Amino acid sequence: MAKRQLSAIMFTDLAGYTAMMQEDEFNAIGIRSEHREILEQEVAEYNGEILQYYGDGALTIFNSTISAANASLSIQKKSIAKKIPLRIGIHTGDVVIDDEGVYGDGVNIASRIESFSVPGSVMISEKVYDDIKNHQYFSPLLMGEFDLKNVKKPVEVYALSTEGLIVPQRTELQGKVRDQIKSIAVLPFINRSNDPENEYFSDGITEEIISALAKVEGLKVISRTSSFAFKGKNQDIRKIGKDLQVQSILEGSVRKAGNKVRITAQLSSTFDGYELWSEKYDRLLEDIFELQDEIAHKISVQLRERLGTNVNEQDNEAKKIDPEAFNHYLKGLFHYNKWTPAEADVAVNCFKQAIDLVPEFDQAYAGLAQSYSLLSTTGYLNPETGYQLCESSARKALEINPANVSAIVSLSFVQYFYRWDFEQAINLAKRSLMINPLSPDGNMAISLYYMIYNDHPEAIKFMEKAREIDPLSLLINRTVADTHYFKREYAKAIQVYNQMLEIDPGFLSAVEFKGWAYLMDGDYDQAIYLFKSLDTNQQVHTVKPFVQLGYAHAMMGDFETAEFYLQQLINEAETNPTATFEFDFAILYTGLQRFDQAIEYLRKCMDKRIGAMVFLHVSPIWDDLQNHPEFIKIKKEIGLMKG
Repeated sequence: MAKRQLSAIMFTDLAGYTAMMQEDEFNAIGIRSEHREILEQEVAEYNGEILQYYGDGALTIFNSTISAANASLSIQKKSIAKKIPLRIGIHTGDVVIDDEGVYGDGVNIASRIESFSVPGSVMISEKVYDDIKNHQYFSPLLMGEFDLKNVKKPVEVYALSTEGLIVPQRTELQGKVRDQIKSIAVLPFINRSNDPENEYFSDGITEEIISALAKVEGLKVISRTSSFAFKGKNQDIRKIGKDLQVQSILEGSVRKAGNKVRITAQLSSTFDGYELWSEKYDRLLEDIFELQDEIAHKISVQLRERLGTNVNEQDNEAKKIDPEAFNHYLKGLFHYNKWTPAEADVAVNCFKQAIDLVPEFDQAYAGLAQSYSLLSTTGYLNPETGYQLCESSARKALEINPANVSAIVSLSFVQYFYRWDFEQAINLAKRSLMINPLSPDGNMAISLYYMIYNDHPEAIKFMEKAREIDPLSLLINRTVADTHYFKREYAKAIQVYNQMLEIDPGFLSAVEFKGWAYLMDGDYDQAIYLFKSLDTNQQVHTVKPFVQLGYAHAMMGDFETAEFYLQQLINEAETNPTATFEFDFAILYTGLQRFDQAIEYLRKCMDKRIGAMVFLHVSPIWDDLQNHPEFIKIKKEIGLMKG
């Protein structure tokens, strides 16, 4: 009787086996025997089942896609070590098994994918990719879209690029692959002006082109923060494509002189570095918006056939704006993207200057909102002042342009961290995704809702969507790590914090929370070492790490040293009367198990609307307080406890 089941289907095949048989039959049979020995051992290890041998090949199924991928890595690496020329293809789908054999579309697709492989490689379908993409050690690399015999729609095929495997070259796939491009990263345009101060202008042009390309239907555009991670680095396009998981790269340069600007742009494939399109533009500065849209439109035309979609012409309508206002706006973006309070303060002045010249400049108002949000979050402005300024700026941006996603997300953050209206916050986040489903900030804003309410799987789901568009964003990766930290998955959190520090070793926020993760996991020495290292940078941390060190020593039972750090914190607060220390005192008193004083300071935090209060329900820092009656009241008043 026929049996139907959903499986991960793996085909393996010895390349050139017929020629091997003709050249040396005894050697060929020996290679096939070695292949079968490796296959049977690894398939059993990963709970698979070999259904059928086909001469020099085999059909195997697994109940888990991850198991199939892991088995393929082990099989291929052992085959490479023994110089066995093996090809592997994997797909997931229905299979029908009866007495006469194995059937189904899934079997056909897996077989076709294997035929595109080369010795030493593992090729997988898009369905397999969807199952394994969050497991970084597989490193799947998109090879293109293939037309498969007896399959109606083209199938995207990826190659696992884990160290030790072979990744096919594009030349090896000619005639087999459609040259479809569905993803792009825009690298920072180089400032070719005589004045190095014009770097803000070339950076701004890059960011505006990213925004214009993001409007092209069907095109995945990597966000600014990840693209700018490659600024000043002369890396191979193919490596950048692998790091960002994109099929094309746009590079360029900007030369600004007076009221004239020259922009060059070049689009290249990340498969082989081949130049797909390039052009040079000479324009007046007053036409800059028109030029940005023109560049984005020409690129989309180049990609249109490969995308299989049409460009929304309405999205490419150019705007006219005062060149001086645009200049101030670009300077504001340049300083805001430095991500420090001091630079955000400079950005505020730049955006205000742009608005003074063009009162209906929605993007400048949105930039102003983002800057005030950053200043409020870091304590540079007190929350009441900062978040109210953020809210008024965002609402003004939306009066001018109701579809301004940045402004909508800024309003969402105001609802989360100042008004504590979490339902309104997530509704705003959802509204931003209705306008731009690929907005990393919008996806992150939704994930915050689930973090606050302890729904970690949903939080991770939306954070991974954000990270797919902005894989190198420190803020997004920090939020992913924090989700693991709140879930008490300290090893996973530390792993992500380490990845962030590889991107930017100076990102002290990752150092601090890596220290908290080690502390909560019981590694006191490593936590204290990391906390002490925070003392070297006062730009990010406005106070010395007395709270972190005091809490750590209290956890170790060394209350004398913890009290010493409490006194240091008291001295610091007296020296800086305008700064907000209430949350710091609440943390340290909790560590010292002086719970009534901790509650007293948490009440003060409520009065000042300290944003970090929204994580009281999930952070391990507050575990000893969770059942305290007054702490429960505070959580209810904030809205952290449903029902």
